[in-house]
Amino acid sequence: MMQAMFGIKLNHTSMLRYAALFTYLCVGVPLVTTWANQRLSMLQRPNMALLIWAGCYLVFGVIYWLLTHNFGSRRYWVLKTLGLAVMTAASIMVGWISHSGLSAMLMVVITVVLPWLLPLWIGVAWMVLQNLSLVMVFSRFPENQYSIATALLQSSVYLGIAALAFVVSLVAKQQAEERERQRQLNSELRATRALLAESSRIAERMRISRELHDLVGHHLTALSLNLEVASHLAQPPAADHVRKAQGTAKQLLADVREVVSELRQDAELDLTQALNSLIEGVPSLHVHLKMPPRFAVEDPQRAQVLLRCVQEVLTNTVRHAHASNLWLHIERTAYGGLQLDARDDGRGAPQLKPGNGLVGMRERLAEVGGRLDIPHPQTRGFHLSAWLPLEPEVGLPGVSARPKASGAA
Repeated sequence: MMQAMFGIKLNHTSMLRYAALFTYLCVGVPLVTTWANQRLSMLQRPNMALLIWAGCYLVFGVIYWLLTHNFGSRRYWVLKTLGLAVMTAASIMVGWISHSGLSAMLMVVITVVLPWLLPLWIGVAWMVLQNLSLVMVFSRFPENQYSIATALLQSSVYLGIAALAFVVSLVAKQQAEERERQRQLNSELRATRALLAESSRIAERMRISRELHDLVGHHLTALSLNLEVASHLAQPPAADHVRKAQGTAKQLLADVREVVSELRQDAELDLTQALNSLIEGVPSLHVHLKMPPRFAVEDPQRAQVLLRCVQEVLTNTVRHAHASNLWLHIERTAYGGLQLDARDDGRGAPQLKPGNGLVGMRERLAEVGGRLDIPHPQTRGFHLSAWLPLEPEVGLPGVSARPKASGAA
């Protein structure tokens, strides 16, 4: 109910973010009390010191809010690392001016952010070094409250608190990654289930059409031939009834053949639901899917190849591109081909080294006579194009069904 009232999604990641924000707000309480004036009275120009204190505190909060807007995203990691450095410097200034351990509490807030933006060991090193910087802060208080040994002991105490926050944040990050893997598996299972349901539906329609053709059609044909013979042997008034029965049998046989033809015509796999299941719920990525209203493929193998290509594009975009948007365009091409164009607004790939995912995609396409094209270099966003024929043999006489390659990787 509270979530609906305030419009806040309180999963464990967002709760961690708001808990650290609450810690930050608590650190700012001394700024509005007489305690701040008492601490600043030890310095020259206390009004200027108070202004610097408040400025550093506000800069810290603004950068924290921006860095945690999208927990887990590695996009603009250089700017984010610079933001962490500014937050560390701001926290040191707060402690230096206030002659207190407030900087250590702000560093606990920084520690919550570290596992989401930096590799594990770099994050650990950052946490240790920023807490060691407190030794300088504590030992240089004007009232000389701490010696070097005492300052080191005090910074060790705060390091223990920071380590606890680091581990909690690291566990939350790992849970978020596991949840994302579960989401991917669920979306793949839903897409595969939709494809299997379509395959089962088509198989059942084909079975019914064969039964109608082989059994009912056969008996109706035999009945029509027997009635034809009977119409020549029967005498009036029985001959009139025989001819009517013969007409009814022929009409019924025509109706059965029409039903069989309709059942066989609708023998394509509808991929609309499978593709929508695959792309829904992708975190931190807006997927723009453009395809025909009812997108169907007749060959189950080619339908599976298309789904796996879309799945690989989604996985690569989330893991490596650091993109906010992904555009997928699926269309039929001339002479019965199928084209998949994928483009994102991520960091691109100036020096592309295809990994197992792209290699596997190329191998899947090659098995059905398709091809993967990746123009390079790509400095702004990443773009690839996949083409495959919908039938083993497509094209017009004397014309190749496969379009010319625009680039390859």
